[in-house]
Amino acid sequence: MQTKREKTPQQALAQLMRLSSRAEKSSGDARRLMRGWGIPTAEAEKILAELIDLKFIDDERFAMAYTREKIRCSGWGSHKIRAALAAKGIARETIESTLQSIDPETMSNRLEKYLQRKRSKIVPGTPYEIRSKLMHYGLSLGYDYETVSHAIDKMV
Repeated sequence: MQTKREKTPQQALAQLMRLSSRAEKSSGDARRLMRGWGIPTAEAEKILAELIDLKFIDDERFAMAYTREKIRCSGWGSHKIRAALAAKGIARETIESTLQSIDPETMSNRLEKYLQRKRSKIVPGTPYEIRSKLMHYGLSLGYDYETVSHAIDKMV
């Protein structure tokens, strides 16, 4: 079993500054890391406030970057992105404003691309089986039923 690597508050601040300068971090990520380093909650909140004041951590900026990356690289839909951001500790208002900024046409095109790719890998079967498999795949990407159904209808 690996022992917890404890850090002083100064070490934690320096480490989080380094990590945040390399890649976007959310306040939830920072809290989780500090908890793992054995930083008391009161100290962790002070460190987090300083990181936010210095603009190393910005949940809105993180949410936008995370959303763009998940749409472009992973093809995720809004439901899956919403759940992932909530798990990262992002406020509901920030999540909703971020998702409002997404172009629905872009999301629809991404979904169609991923469904076309999936369609080429499905073993031929009845139209019902194919539609069912495509529907399951589209829903698992985090898109709503109507959007997936419409995209499948355009394909078939």
